Parts: sequence; structure tokens; C-alpha cells
Amino acid sequence: MEGGERRGLLSPILLLLIWNRPSHGYDLIDRLGELGVAGAEPGHVYRLLRALERDQCLVSSWTASRTGPPRRKYEITAAGLSDLKAAMIRLRDLGDVLRACAALWDEGRRPPSHDAASWQGEAWQGEVR
Repeated sequence: MEGGERRGLLSPILLLLIWNRPSHGYDLIDRLGELGVAGAEPGHVYRLLRALERDQCLVSSWTASRTGPPRRKYEITAAGLSDLKAAMIRLRDLGDVLRACAALWDEGRRPPSHDAASWQGEAWQGEVR
């Protein structure tokens, strides 16, 4: 996933991860990578976490760490859960659209409005723009 597309999805994904298991920032960054959102900039993630806390979607508390300084642990609030539920409805709808687009691409059939010279049989031979 390219950076621009995923940036707008980070807030609901962070809410989802925290709802699934409250944790601290670096753990959340690792878990983003496990979901396929690798390369999330830590500074951006922490700004989003602070914004979600300001919006009362999250609360945080300092917890002792076994391997270093105390860490801020994030937990979801009732308002955050409400926002997450709404975001998941939108994400499911987006997923349906993306699956339909991928299926159309995978079919590889030529829409009637394209120039027939650009196609060979049923497979697209042109350049993707």
C-alpha cells in the first residue's frame, strides 16, 4: 500500500489495534507492519495517537517497562469504540469496492469504449495509466 492511501486509514486502524489489544506506540507500529502497513513513520503514528487522545477516543497511562523507560499505554474509550464501529462500516464498504475493481481487472475483458487496436483478444496489451 502506498503512503498516501494508507495515511487516511491509520486512525481507524490504530483504533482497531488498540481495541484488539491496548498497547504502547512501538508495539502498535510493529502491529501495523503485520497488517501490511509497513513503513509507518513513528512521528506520524504518535501525532495520530495524541490527536485520538485529544478527541477522547483514547486514554493513555504510563506503565513500567521491563527493558527501558516507562511507556505510554493506549486504551480505547466509549467514544473511540463508537468511531471505530462507524469506520469499520466505511472500511467494509471500501473493501467491497476494491474487491469489485480487482475482479474486473482480473477478468481482463475489454470494455466496449476502448480502442480495439489497443487490445489483443481478451487480454489488455496497452500501458496502465
